[in-house]
Amino acid sequence: MDIPLPRQSGPCIIRLTTAIAARSVRARINAGTLRLPHTTLQHGKARTMTAPNDFNEKVITEFRANGGKVGGWFEGAPMMLLTTTGAKSGKQYTTPLVYMSDGDRMIIFASKAGDPKNPAWYHNLLAHHDATVEVGTEKIGVHAEITAGAERDRLYDAQSKVNPRFAEYQAKTTRLIPVVALTRRGG
Repeated sequence: MDIPLPRQSGPCIIRLTTAIAARSVRARINAGTLRLPHTTLQHGKARTMTAPNDFNEKVITEFRANGGKVGGWFEGAPMMLLTTTGAKSGKQYTTPLVYMSDGDRMIIFASKAGDPKNPAWYHNLLAHHDATVEVGTEKIGVHAEITAGAERDRLYDAQSKVNPRFAEYQAKTTRLIPVVALTRRGG
């Protein structure tokens, strides 16, 4: 059975041999959770990336080219680039995120758009609490602290009022979406 899947780079056909597999793929397509890798060229070498990574790379490039401003889904939203150290690899990873201010702290939300799993950057911060953020054109060393209880709820509710998509993300998942407070490191 052939099911065409829309992609920016053109149609993709997946050959499915069982009805069970077809139902599973259809459910993942409808839920928006099917991720297909594709190959791009970077510095003359083939590199396989997933669609979310490509999307993030475009946002990062736009952010840096425009002094921290981006368009599309994030136009007008306060944005940052968070660079964490990989929990296992020790490599540096940069992720664009929406944030909100809470006094001197920057608050980020491990929503992953309501996905059942926490984003990789969250796991990285659990392993390595120190990170770097880019806000506008400024680079800032930060320390991450996971919020809990009433404080977490207050911050998540405040973000949901500013951006109702965050309430939708929480409704989509059974996990309690973590809220992380970033404070500027001294020195």
